[in-house]
Amino acid sequence: MDPSPPTTTEKEEDDDISPIEEVRLTATNTDDPAMPVWTFRMWFLGLFSCFLLSFFNQFFGYRTESLVITQITVQVAILPIGHFLAAILPRTRFRVGSRSFSLNPGPFNMKEHVLISIFANAGSAFGDGSAYAVRIVNIIKGFYGRQISFLASWILIITTQVLGYGWAGLLREYVVEPAHMWWPNTLVQVSLFRYVHPFIYCFISISFFL
Repeated sequence: MDPSPPTTTEKEEDDDISPIEEVRLTATNTDDPAMPVWTFRMWFLGLFSCFLLSFFNQFFGYRTESLVITQITVQVAILPIGHFLAAILPRTRFRVGSRSFSLNPGPFNMKEHVLISIFANAGSAFGDGSAYAVRIVNIIKGFYGRQISFLASWILIITTQVLGYGWAGLLREYVVEPAHMWWPNTLVQVSLFRYVHPFIYCFISISFFL
């Protein structure tokens, strides 16, 4: 007797399971929807780290031996800062119209940490240091000796950056969501995320009872 055809739920679960062993061992395909994501800590630390890395990478980019500060620096440094903010920020809930929010909805979690690292990665131009279009502005001024206004430079840089993010969004269904697509460089960061958060929670719990 033929087995019954797989249901829609079973197909979705199969689609979420990566055929690559390294991915299955490193990345989880489960989610905790109760974990807060869009928090004040995430926005503050994310925007600040993006601004900081973009400034320093552009500043050091003009050196003969350029220095690139990648997001791994923020990924490591932001963990104690996030837990520090979770300890000092007030838990009072504020109401704006029909919605309410808190500056401190709970412990600093992995989702906040991941999003802050994504902000930082954008600030470091995904490991390249500074935005690629800045080099175009430098060539126009330094090599060709022509002047370009601040507004034109800003539009050029923003357009190229937004174009890249736009293509990433359009191709998300093909290069991000499929389980058989994997990015080896990202697995290192995912492994670090999954290691430090259970470790730091265990450390905080032990410290509380000492």
